[in-house]
Formats: sequence, C-alpha cells, structure tokens
Amino acid sequence: MTPQGEAIILYTMTNAKGCSIRLTNYGASIVSVIVPDKNGDLADVALGYGKWQDYVSDGPAMGKSVGRYANRIARGKFSLDGAEYRLAINNGPNHLHGGPTGFQNRVWESRVETNRVVFSYMSAAGEEGYPGILNVEACYDWDDDCNLEITYYAKSDTKTIVNLTNHVYFNLKGDGNGNIHDHYLQLAAEKFLPTDDTAIPTGELESVVGTPMDFLEQHLIGERIGDDYIHLKYGKGYDHCWAIDGFQKGKLSYAGCLYEPQSGRKVSVSTTQPGIQIYTGNWLSGSPMSKMGVEYEDRSGVAMECQAFPDSPNKPQFPSVVLQPEEIYQETIIYTFSATN
Repeated sequence: MTPQGEAIILYTMTNAKGCSIRLTNYGASIVSVIVPDKNGDLADVALGYGKWQDYVSDGPAMGKSVGRYANRIARGKFSLDGAEYRLAINNGPNHLHGGPTGFQNRVWESRVETNRVVFSYMSAAGEEGYPGILNVEACYDWDDDCNLEITYYAKSDTKTIVNLTNHVYFNLKGDGNGNIHDHYLQLAAEKFLPTDDTAIPTGELESVVGTPMDFLEQHLIGERIGDDYIHLKYGKGYDHCWAIDGFQKGKLSYAGCLYEPQSGRKVSVSTTQPGIQIYTGNWLSGSPMSKMGVEYEDRSGVAMECQAFPDSPNKPQFPSVVLQPEEIYQETIIYTFSATN
C-alpha cells in the first residue's frame, strides 16, 4: 500500500511454456520478463527493482508507461490552434516523458481480462500543463509464443497531443549480468533523427549509411558506441530515434531486433508507431538496486521505445501527434522473444 492507502498490485502472467511476465499498476509497468535461453534455462531479461518503492520517481522510468508525451518537447512548450501551452522543464532546457510525475509515477486502476491485464488512468485537464481530460488504457497480452503485446488507447474531450510508449530495458543475458555492449542490434531504419546537443531533433531525417547509426545489418552495440561522432557524444552513447522504414499510420511494421549470442536469446519488435528510440542506458549508474541485488552500471540494459518522433508538436513535417476530441488513439508494440543456437 502507498502511504495514501492505494494498493500496489503485482500481476504474473504465465504461458503454456512456463515463461512469464510480471506487471504492476504503479506506472503500468513491466517488472520482469522470464524467458528461456538456447538450452531452455529461464532468466529474467527485463531490468527492474526489488521493491515497488524504488519505482517512485526513478530517473530511468524502469519498465514504465510514459506520457502524456514520451521523449522530449523543446523548451517545454507547444501550440494548438494558436494557444500556447507551457510544460515543466525537467530535462536540461526541455520537457521529458510528460513531466516530473507524468503517467509513469501514478497509480493506475487495473483489472484482469481473459489472457490480458488492463491498466487505466484518467489524466485531468491541465495535468502537467496538457490540455483536455485524457482517459488512457494500457493493455498487456502474453501468449504461448512469447509475444508480449502492448496496446495503448486514449481519448480526450479536447484537442490535445499524445505519445505513449513503454520504457522497458532489456539485457538478454539476464538482469544484473553485465552490460549490453555484446548484444547485436538490427533496425529496419534507413534514416535517423539528428539532434542538437539537448537531444531535440533538428527536423531533418538523415541517412544512416556510413555512420555509427547504421544498424540495417546487425552490429554489436559496443562496436561503435565510443566513436568520435557528434551524436554519440551528445548522448554519451545511443539515445536517438530512428524512422522505421515503410511507416503507415495504423499499420504494424517490423522495427528491429536485439540478439545476444551467449544465451541465444532474441527479442524482435513490431509496432504501429513511426519511430524507435534506442537508449543504451547511458545514465543507469546510481539507479536503485536491481531485483537480483546487483547495482546497475551505465549500459546495464537497452531500451527499444516505439513512439512518435521527439518534439513532433513543434515539427509540422513529422507525423502528427494531435488527438481530436472523441477520436481514439491506438498504438501497438509487440516484443517477440525466442532463442536459437
């Protein structure tokens, strides 16, 4: 229970193969993902904490559903129909992940449906500076083929902006087992979004060819992360959005995959969103203790966040994040876990 008397609930979903995920209503979060390696041995591949209290206002937003606007909005302001809205500045000069509380630091309502856990939250008009009453649902499905499907729904009474995603970090060797430099990453993305030194996109889409941002063919994450390349220096590693090839609104597209050869584990990602933010946990050191009782170091995990492009409200050339009154926002992310020799 919280000091205010709210129940913090831990849900476990186990499939026919004995693989399981754990979720909590604090931040509509993923707490663990337990899947086999190539020898059939199970391990938890999602980073997380041992106590729910450690999730309160944590910097990494570990496994959480973030919003109203995932990622950054430049200078914490945007305009709709001529009206300017000002948001909290909580990441250098910018607004990040919906503000200091956002959706990730709220206790959500929750319920169990057939093979599904559903979290719901009502965001009041003006909460964190955003217009409109926004009703949100985060639906988690876990099937016998180890597909973790996350669908976000939202509906507003007023024109507003929305961009929701999950901020789960993966280490396919298992939580607490070193860094992710030895993981291979592949992305279905010919272009990425270059940024300024505060991680705000310039508005252009740039080819990855000939740069350390090229993951069209799989590369080790640690292979080029230390290169003398301005965008890697800005983020102390990878913390960038890639534009997913072939994006069409409402269409599920393959975004990429993460593979770790020692365990043989692989997670593939598909989404309806236009972008995938790869964040290699460059600032994880100093986080609360892991579930395994290990202190996290920088790059202990990698987040693969499917989302709209950062700062889209101020970039009319980017796919729109505007939600009209009574329109239904619906976006899906599917993580598929497997293991190969």
